[in-house]
Amino acid sequence: MKLARLVDGIALDHDIIKSTLLEDLAFEKATKAAYRLDWALAESIIKQGRNVIIDSTCNYPEILDQGTALAQQYGYEYWYIECKVDNIDLLDERLRERIPLRSQRTGVNLPPADASSVSGGEDYRALFKRWIENPCRPDRNVIIVDSTGNIEKRIQYILEQIYSATGV
Repeated sequence: MKLARLVDGIALDHDIIKSTLLEDLAFEKATKAAYRLDWALAESIIKQGRNVIIDSTCNYPEILDQGTALAQQYGYEYWYIECKVDNIDLLDERLRERIPLRSQRTGVNLPPADASSVSGGEDYRALFKRWIENPCRPDRNVIIVDSTGNIEKRIQYILEQIYSATGV
């Protein structure tokens, strides 16, 4: 991930970890285990003096709490970067065009095969839309970027926001 290189960081892809765990665990157990691994790996990276980016959706406050606590424990500044696309049909098109990992959706209405019972009976499109419209975000150090724009400009915007807030 280009942003990770620019901030002397390591990027952890939650979906790669979770997809690997799905080889041996049910979806919900793999999800919980993947987050535990995310935080354990992030702590190891921080102990090595590097910045860390966890590439993951953030639909639950526990994710923010863990990241914030880990950053505080080691004197790091916690930043939340949200790549946003407001057009659900465009998101659906992008999901359908990519080659998904086992843990990823193949469309707005198409959850990962292993997640067939995770929605709790809620329509998958409605659930996806609710997550987009009501994201779980921290109170500070939030950067929201439009994911339909030029990637180089988005990265530059993110860096400008971080550097202007930290005085770097």
